[in-house]
Amino acid sequence: MTENYHTWQSSHLGREFEMLVFGHAGYPLILFPTSMGRYYEGKDRGLIDSVSWFVRNGRVRIYCPDGIDSLSWYNKEIHPADRARNHSLYDALILHEVLPRIEAETGHSRVAVAGCSFGGYHAANFAFRHPEKVAYLFSMSGLLDIRSRTDGHYDDNIYFNNPMDYMPDNSHPDLWRMGIVLGAAERDVTRGQNEQFSGILNNKSIQHWLDVRPDMVHDWPAWRQMLPHYLSLLKH
Repeated sequence: MTENYHTWQSSHLGREFEMLVFGHAGYPLILFPTSMGRYYEGKDRGLIDSVSWFVRNGRVRIYCPDGIDSLSWYNKEIHPADRARNHSLYDALILHEVLPRIEAETGHSRVAVAGCSFGGYHAANFAFRHPEKVAYLFSMSGLLDIRSRTDGHYDDNIYFNNPMDYMPDNSHPDLWRMGIVLGAAERDVTRGQNEQFSGILNNKSIQHWLDVRPDMVHDWPAWRQMLPHYLSLLKH
C-alpha cells in the first residue's frame, strides 16, 4: 500500500503542518483524527488496515491531516472564543490548503470526509459548512454538539462551528445531494446526539443513514467495522 508523508508551512496556522496519504489512485477521502489525535493515528489504530482492500485496489486515496485540538477546542488555557477562532483557522487550512492539493492530485473537486468520535465532529462540521466541496460524509460515533467544549460561552463563531445549531437553518442546495452516514454504537456516548441530529436531517428531508451497530461501544473495533462498509457505498 502506497504511503506518502507531506509537510509544509501552513499560511493559516503560521506553523508546520503534517499529513499522511495512503493509496495511488481512487476517490479522495479526508480522514480526521480523534480528540487530540495526530495524522498517523488512523494507521496506528488499524483503521487504514481495515480498508486496505479499497486502497490497494485504487478505489480510494486517504488523506490523513494532522489535528490541532490542543490549540482549539481542547485548550483550556485560552478563552472559548479563541478556541473557536483557532478552529476556524483549521477549517480554512483544510479548505484552502488541503483541498487544492487533493484536486490537483486526483482531479476531484468534491471529496469524502470521515472521522471517529471527535474526528466525526471535524468531518461533519466541515461537510455541513462546505457541502459544495463534500460528496460523502461518514461520521462514526461523531460529536455533533460542540458546546461541551465552550464552558458556557457562546458567540457567532461557535454557532457556525456547531452543526447541531446551524443545520436547522442551513439551506445550501448541495446538502440534498450529499451521501450522509451517521454511525453509532448501540452503547455509545454519542448515540443520543446522533439520533437527535438524524431528526434534524429528517425534518429537512435530507436523506441519510443512521447506522446504530448492535452490541458495540464507542471504540475502535466498532469504527474498524464501520469504515469498510461505508467505503463500499462510494459510487465514484
